[in-house]
Amino acid sequence: MPDINDLRARLRIELHDEDSGAYRWEDSVLDRHLLRAVRDLSFGWPREQKTTLSTSAGSRDLSLATLTDLVRVYAVEYPVGRYPASFVPHSVFAGTLTLLTEQAPADVEDVDVFWGGVHTLDESTSTVPTVAEDIVLTGAAGFAAVELASFATNRANVGGPETTRHYMDWGERLLRRFHESLRDLGDRARVRPSSLYAAAGEAGSQSTVRWEG
Repeated sequence: MPDINDLRARLRIELHDEDSGAYRWEDSVLDRHLLRAVRDLSFGWPREQKTTLSTSAGSRDLSLATLTDLVRVYAVEYPVGRYPASFVPHSVFAGTLTLLTEQAPADVEDVDVFWGGVHTLDESTSTVPTVAEDIVLTGAAGFAAVELASFATNRANVGGPETTRHYMDWGERLLRRFHESLRDLGDRARVRPSSLYAAAGEAGSQSTVRWEG
């Protein structure tokens, strides 16, 4: 998977900023815009993960503090290890997941939480899906162009006011495309077609489950 260095190089191509002797944007600035775009992407297309938590005897509540950069909880399996898997209704509020079961766990037991979090992008790792990389680049380019135009306003620059206006208009067009792409991702995330599950104790044979984003 490409890391942040690879995406930064591609971003410079998008920005027509490939002259290493006269970069308009420093690496740290482009990295900041890339990470902002990745974070925005994560709310429409989170990084899918599974974590095993432990209950406390007599309590339905579990802390979600260890789920770093949590975006949403998709499903909760309890008790674990059954076939077919036993998924239960749950609620999430203020960093606490509550099992909506008739009886509280009587002992320390495992609970598998299926959740989505913010994607990782650094010098060694990227969890951004390959098909979403262009979306991230569009967003980062838009952020970079708008910031440069805003900074150049009322400042002397060799291109004059037309250059500033060009960057602002271009950046705003890119950001519109970026946000449209994020809305499309959010719509697709709300309805996930698959043979998923009915919560434990519920009858029915639904083939689709609606996830509210």
